[in-house]
Amino acid sequence: MSGIERWKETFFCISCRNFFCRPWSSDARLDGKTVIITGANTGIGKETALDLARRGARIIMACRDMEKAEGAQEEIIAESGNENIIVKKLDLSDTKTIREFAEQINKEESQVNILINNAGIMMCPYSKTKDGFEMQFGVNHLGHFLLVHLLIDLIKKSSPARIVNVASVAHSWGTMNFEDINSEKSYDSVKAYGQSKLANILFTRELAQRLEGTGVTTYALHPGIVNTELGRHLNCAMKIAMQVVKPFTKSSIKGAQTSIYCAVEPELQKETGGYYSDCAPASSSQNATDVEVAKKLWDISCQMLGITWD
Repeated sequence: MSGIERWKETFFCISCRNFFCRPWSSDARLDGKTVIITGANTGIGKETALDLARRGARIIMACRDMEKAEGAQEEIIAESGNENIIVKKLDLSDTKTIREFAEQINKEESQVNILINNAGIMMCPYSKTKDGFEMQFGVNHLGHFLLVHLLIDLIKKSSPARIVNVASVAHSWGTMNFEDINSEKSYDSVKAYGQSKLANILFTRELAQRLEGTGVTTYALHPGIVNTELGRHLNCAMKIAMQVVKPFTKSSIKGAQTSIYCAVEPELQKETGGYYSDCAPASSSQNATDVEVAKKLWDISCQMLGITWD
């Protein structure tokens, strides 16, 4: 089955399930807590920021497009009544800006209680990040991997704390192609996206093991098939499919619910390393549970980024 065929099959099944998914709500408060959300200026990231702002959290919106971010910041303040909303520059395709962002956070913030790695890119034409990584793997996985590495000491000091990684059911299409991790020999945008989302889940599981006993817990999630700007790179066939099943897709508000669930649900404080969908535990692919592959991905990620993370 081709990548596009797998995408279509998954898309239709999940879209129908999304339409009938059970609601979730919680009155949990986050007063006095600091939350960082990457890609918080649009889509489910923005809705997540709005919800957590309404719960009283200090929100740091980590965004690439500062103009859009500042517009979203104004809207979130107006709708939530919470003025403690901060915007900072973060471009996950450039490790230099990731380091600059993390340096600011470590210098200016006394705590980071929740980090939501939400930003991402989906099925784009082949390109590379400023550091030479394939764009989807570089942004969706390596950028967030480096960000967590640079902030982990502060996050540990803030425990109990949570790290939430927005993955996708698309991880089931992917395998870790360690022999061509940057897709330089061949490139399929669907497979590359699947690989990057598989990496999100493997990273979540391995990180959970390494953080055992620290009070920091980790979660990966599939937000659902959401009608957002993330699909701007879809080809014509996929865009037509989106229009056909549009009535069954999630709004950004509904798509944000599992991110919010993983960030605030009190019962999840006892859980770590899991994968969630529709505000409940979900089954991931067999590849996403391979402990040895997770360890190998960790080591290769460190090598690619030139970091040491014991």
